[in-house]
Amino acid sequence: MANINENYLKLKAGYLFPEIARRVKVYSEKHPNAKIIRLGIGDVTLPLAPSVVDALVSSSKEMGTPEGFHGYGPEQGYSFLLKAIADNDYAPLGVKLDESEIFVSDGSKCDCGNIQEIFSTDAKIAIGDPVYPVYVDTNVMAGRTGEAGPDGRYANLIYMPSTKENGFQPDFPKERPDLIYLCFPNNPTGTVASKESLKAWVEYAKKNNSIILYDSAYEAFISEPGVPRSIYEVEGAREVAIEFRSFSKTAGFTGLRCAYIVIPKELKGKTKDGQEVSIGQLWSRRHTTKFNGVSYVTQKAAEAIYSPQGKKEIRASIDTYMANAKLIREGLIKAGYEVFGGVNAPYIWLKTPNNLSSWDFFDQLLDKAQVVGTPGSGFGPAGEGYFRLSAFGKKDDVIEAIRRISAL
Repeated sequence: MANINENYLKLKAGYLFPEIARRVKVYSEKHPNAKIIRLGIGDVTLPLAPSVVDALVSSSKEMGTPEGFHGYGPEQGYSFLLKAIADNDYAPLGVKLDESEIFVSDGSKCDCGNIQEIFSTDAKIAIGDPVYPVYVDTNVMAGRTGEAGPDGRYANLIYMPSTKENGFQPDFPKERPDLIYLCFPNNPTGTVASKESLKAWVEYAKKNNSIILYDSAYEAFISEPGVPRSIYEVEGAREVAIEFRSFSKTAGFTGLRCAYIVIPKELKGKTKDGQEVSIGQLWSRRHTTKFNGVSYVTQKAAEAIYSPQGKKEIRASIDTYMANAKLIREGLIKAGYEVFGGVNAPYIWLKTPNNLSSWDFFDQLLDKAQVVGTPGSGFGPAGEGYFRLSAFGKKDDVIEAIRRISAL
């Protein structure tokens, strides 16, 4: 028999969202007539924008002609999409990107999980707590951690608690990290970082020769002026930061799969003997070896969201979800809950009532209100006693869910 990678055995019982699905399935089997409202997993509910559908249809027809057929494309992405990203997502922010610094992929989840492969297995990792589970689990799989302790924390990981007391803004780690995962607007807390805060992180990374892995998947949901949409709005960030962006929530591509990662040319790593190496070149080598590229049809669909009409349609979808977030936030506050987020992000982070644990509150909501959310403890030990609701549901469902929760 072949030996296995025993690091996988360190992983806790099950990935958060499959466990949620399991509990909902058990409940549904016992209560087949229950109308369950799902505000847990952050999947979108609105259909694709008309401009996106038109691009999918036209590019599919194009693929059905001898002169318009596309086989394997460039793994990094077609130039038409790379240019659209640079011109629309970054140029308006005063950020100039070269096409060679952008890598199109099939999702930020994959990118956030795969990026660790190009770094040393003894690299020290700093993560926010609570945090998107993929950051932690992929480093566990790679062997950078010890076992999980009774408190749920893995040995050899640097945890940066994000709590009510620090405004859900992680403090600088006292132990020097090689890689620092940051996510703003934050999943799961829905909070954002100021430009001053990001500037301080960039300075910290420079001082400690660290690299920031900046997950900006929800930047399109920012509504307040002055909140940075990219870490590259901070001077010097190109020297210390990688940024992840996604079309999944922005444009409803959760079923199409398209995202991208930005790695500036200035960003360097080093070998054991101190030789500098381009991080972008390492990622390009990994990307072209393990990935055949996002389909031509999907990339044409992604390009369509940058057209004038596409921008209007995408904005309307985002506004719909953020209107849901406002309904959830205000409804919960009115019902007496302590609530965070929901202003610049599609997630609402609430304190569980009566000192209930996160999973006990999950079970109570499912049993008493037939509403599904996400237990905060699933995002890390500091998430215990909190709960996440997503604004990606349908408006009528959101209104009904808040009515049910308020009636508890």
